[in-house]
Amino acid sequence: MSPVPANQLDLTAPPVVKRIYQRSLMVGVVFAIGSVLLAIMNPDQFYRGYLLGFMCWLGVALGSMAILMIRHLTGGGWGMVIRRILGAAMRTLPLLAILFIPIIIGVAQHRIYPWAMPLDSVRDPYIKEHLEKHGFIKDAYLNFSGFLIRAIIYFAIWNVLSFLLSMWSRQTDRPGAPDNTQKFKAVAGPGLILYGFTISFAAIDWVMSLDPSWISTIFGLIILIGEVLSAMCFAVVVERILFNYKPMSEMLKPEFVHDHGKWMLTFIMVWAYFSFSQWLIIWAGNLPNEITFYTKRLSFGWGKIGLFLVLFHFAVPFVILLSRPFKRNIRKLVWLAIWLILMRWLDLFWIIEPNFSKGVAVTIADLVVPIAIGGIWLAYFFRNLNALPLLPAYDASAGEVLEEDPNHPRGIPENT
Repeated sequence: MSPVPANQLDLTAPPVVKRIYQRSLMVGVVFAIGSVLLAIMNPDQFYRGYLLGFMCWLGVALGSMAILMIRHLTGGGWGMVIRRILGAAMRTLPLLAILFIPIIIGVAQHRIYPWAMPLDSVRDPYIKEHLEKHGFIKDAYLNFSGFLIRAIIYFAIWNVLSFLLSMWSRQTDRPGAPDNTQKFKAVAGPGLILYGFTISFAAIDWVMSLDPSWISTIFGLIILIGEVLSAMCFAVVVERILFNYKPMSEMLKPEFVHDHGKWMLTFIMVWAYFSFSQWLIIWAGNLPNEITFYTKRLSFGWGKIGLFLVLFHFAVPFVILLSRPFKRNIRKLVWLAIWLILMRWLDLFWIIEPNFSKGVAVTIADLVVPIAIGGIWLAYFFRNLNALPLLPAYDASAGEVLEEDPNHPRGIPENT
């Protein structure tokens, strides 16, 4: 394949993007019908599966926004080549705000969260005793109106950040575009701080409050790092799909793939560090209101899943990603990225499901509902991806991608 001059590159998304959009939508609709039937026949299982699926796909969207803001602060071709992938994922936040409505309905129907239920309906005796003794916490913070108002605030902040970053990005698709680098930085810096605060409180409201007797000050950071890891893995999967077609085959250089692999390695190590820190602090403190999290997850089969996560969410991927040739080969890296996305589902399953089941129990809702949400989310994502060129060609940093690499001419992939 002969090199293609940068100024002759067609930056529009290839037709495969539209095909995947159509297929994703069909899968989403079919599984959504199944999810509705589950909601009618077994609403308790439905809402548990819905929370699991929602948190999985919300993580990809928010993690993409966080990585995009990191790129605006640090620069680099690694982020420019996937900027539109990250942006398309970030722009699904309005859809996710709508998809949050069933969770609100579940809370209003006194399902999902113990604090939203009448005391007689709470099955866990320890949680029931805690709610009886600390009812003032429920009245002051864990109540339906506060839950709803905070959710509106979270989504408002996330969507405002997405709107600003997307608006300025679209301006760089036409000749004579302004240099918005400083605008991006002005939003990205405070935006990352806002993201950290909002996702920490959202993690408390939507996940940690499944057991209101348990507290952890680092839990929000564990959710945060899981989101950025899943987002980077998702970007690797999408860039691998696009690598079979122009313009991605002309833009994606081995050093960019290498950088994506290094980010994956970094996020895996930070996830392991935060998770181990939480366990170590709780184990050393041995306080009744903290150890309940692990007493539930280290018995009745849940401990095996925890060990599996230690080995295959951290140890094995960590060793694999130490290989430089592996990180530079998109054809190999994509399989690890897919695996880590599955491990993200398992990690959230291990966090959420023990609040409902004493022993390990994968229900049909835990599979069907996340697929339904994912099909609809992916359809909207690929619709967004198809709406704009795959590179903002008139951005001040576009040259980092469009410039020729004498060691790896355009169209010649890495074969190591």
